[in-house]
Amino acid sequence: MSAIEELVAELAKLPGIGRKTAQRLTFHLLKQPPEAAERLAEAIRRVRGQVVACGTCGNLADENPCPICRDPRRDATLLCVVEESGDVGAIERAGRYRGLYHVLGGRISPLDGIGPDELHVDRLLARLANGSEVREVIVATNPSMEGEATATYLQQVLKQLSKAGLRVTRIARGLPVGGDLEYADAVTIAQALAARRDMSETD
Repeated sequence: MSAIEELVAELAKLPGIGRKTAQRLTFHLLKQPPEAAERLAEAIRRVRGQVVACGTCGNLADENPCPICRDPRRDATLLCVVEESGDVGAIERAGRYRGLYHVLGGRISPLDGIGPDELHVDRLLARLANGSEVREVIVATNPSMEGEATATYLQQVLKQLSKAGLRVTRIARGLPVGGDLEYADAVTIAQALAARRDMSETD
């Protein structure tokens, strides 16, 4: 296998990258100065060598505990449960949430052989044990079949947790800002209707 074919094959293994995209990326890299390719290679090496999972929340970061868990300005009474570390970044970019996180490390998917025991649910329960400041757990799994199954499982597990005053909520789902009803699927519209709110409410 040639060097070009080897790089194309490796890039094509990345999620969301097919063979044609992998070929475009390969030839793009070949057109760049040698130092650009070196910077990319070094960035990949650094990520693999320096990034670790936070021992508290499971988020991926350069430090353990991660900057979010160490930040005293975060609201320790709020805990947002997400599937992957990338979800933390998405919520942080919105700039509206100031609580803490718990990363499950995946979602329940029987077809892929992933059950509750493969997720960090035990760590979540340990964080919520007696002495915890958490008063609300926000379940923010994705609105997919697997995400919904994970949310339902978490709801059942957390309901059994004997912690007085613990509130469990689920993020709302529905139409995205800028979306058109004409192009929305039936499930999205149904979810938007179910999550409707009184227009007299103020933010």
